Amino acid sequence: MTVIKKLDDLDIILSKFQRKKILGLVPTMGSIHRGHISLIKTALKVSDEVWVSIFVNPTQFNDVNDYKKYPKDVQKDINQIESLAPNIKIFLPSVYEMYGSNIDKISFNFDGIDKVLEGLKRPGHFDGVGTIVKKLFEIFNPNFVFFGEKDFQQTIIVQKIIDAYFKNIKMIICPTIRAENGLALSSRNSLLSKKANKNISIIYDSLLFAKQNFYKFSVKEMGKIIKVNIEKNPGFFLEYFELRCSKTLKTYKRGNNQNSQCRAFICVTVDGVRLIDNLLLNHEN
Repeated sequence: MTVIKKLDDLDIILSKFQRKKILGLVPTMGSIHRGHISLIKTALKVSDEVWVSIFVNPTQFNDVNDYKKYPKDVQKDINQIESLAPNIKIFLPSVYEMYGSNIDKISFNFDGIDKVLEGLKRPGHFDGVGTIVKKLFEIFNPNFVFFGEKDFQQTIIVQKIIDAYFKNIKMIICPTIRAENGLALSSRNSLLSKKANKNISIIYDSLLFAKQNFYKFSVKEMGKIIKVNIEKNPGFFLEYFELRCSKTLKTYKRGNNQNSQCRAFICVTVDGVRLIDNLLLNHEN
């Protein structure tokens, strides 16, 4: 297993990579779970060489405490990745290695995509995402990059970075991997208490309810029902439930968007832990 921590060492290895071959990059913030594993497995199928980056990026956190308590277990991550295939390579840089002494982020124009949903709740978050993604893409110049559908808004942001700076890169979006209770797998899930986990299925159940009743209730009625069902559980708070067009993330309005894919987005705070999810509700006509 190759684990590289320094950019200089990484440059030496990448300089020897034959560009006729396919290089796949799986960017992660560590705390590897089955969702990450599915991304890596997909990368192994289509790439000659697979790199997994593990880096908790400080510039995408607008809450210092959230950054500090983000779950980390580097050795466990390395062991899990190695168990998939010993030839996978890991990039494990420090904050200084990626940012130097000036931990700052680039200000991007994302055409408003960064101002809704998570962007509204976490100002500057997607500038931080864009900054680290751009850095990683410049370093690796991969053929393929792999991201999960759970962070759907993030995939649109990443695609905008690709369109603006990296025409040669193709992003592959992999399906959301869920626990038996329907909860979308996330590194933050490890912060949930056993008590919270007992009722956590209400999040995915709410998305399924929206899909099953897409034509029965208005968006407002649907939101009210979902809010009541979620918040009857102690410690659960619905931050947002919204229907938006998959391609543009503009608010979905029946009549105006009949030929567009509608996706439901939800964020629930459970005992202080923010959990996001989304689900496609219809298909284009």
